[in-house]
Amino acid sequence: MSRGFFITGTDTGVGKTLVACGLAAAFKDAGFKVGVMKPAESGCRNEKGRLVPQDAAFLKAAAGSDESIERICPYRLGVPVAPSVAAAHASIRIRPDFLVRLCRDMGAAHDLMLVEGAGGLLVPLLSNYTYADLARELGLMVLVVVGNRLGAVNHALLTLEHAACLNLKVSGYFLNDIESESTPATATNAQTLEEMTRVPCVGKIPFLRPQRRPADAPPEARADLGSLFERHAQLDYLKQIM
Repeated sequence: MSRGFFITGTDTGVGKTLVACGLAAAFKDAGFKVGVMKPAESGCRNEKGRLVPQDAAFLKAAAGSDESIERICPYRLGVPVAPSVAAAHASIRIRPDFLVRLCRDMGAAHDLMLVEGAGGLLVPLLSNYTYADLARELGLMVLVVVGNRLGAVNHALLTLEHAACLNLKVSGYFLNDIESESTPATATNAQTLEEMTRVPCVGKIPFLRPQRRPADAPPEARADLGSLFERHAQLDYLKQIM
């Protein structure tokens, strides 16, 4: 497998796509040819009978990728539930062996791969196969995105602990400000996590106003997003460990 990272989260809505897009833009700006992949995306919009994977489209734009959206996101699903459930609803069976081969094929054509999961590590692609299983098969290092809110410490430590139990190679976590207002929890989560885990924080991402989020204008925002991650993420460390 090529160099790169598998990006997971402590939950849904914590900023995995934001972090994946930011890293894609920053690494591209640093001269890397970046491959991106969102193996399965649920809740895709239906546009004239075609399911459009929004997160995968943001990744493609951020990386400046010339890969087709069908390769970047092989399984595009309509129902906004876990991929295993959404696939069953659509009478589709997700094939992990196909995902692994496709990712390796894409990795061979790029300097690094960024693969974004859905939800957390234990979200199922099949009833007996989770994103943690896929991350292990791909052999990519894992980055965990932690939404900086009340409950973040517990969710982060549970995710990191389970990743260690599965012998996944966790390189670090991002603490992402998903709330505009500071609270006692958001003000202290960073220090608490630093004290409670040896896994390094590789970036603390400030709250982004809606117009600066990749969900709103990813092509126009790519340069700004890359610059933001150059300032707030430990890119030199991530380059060194790849």
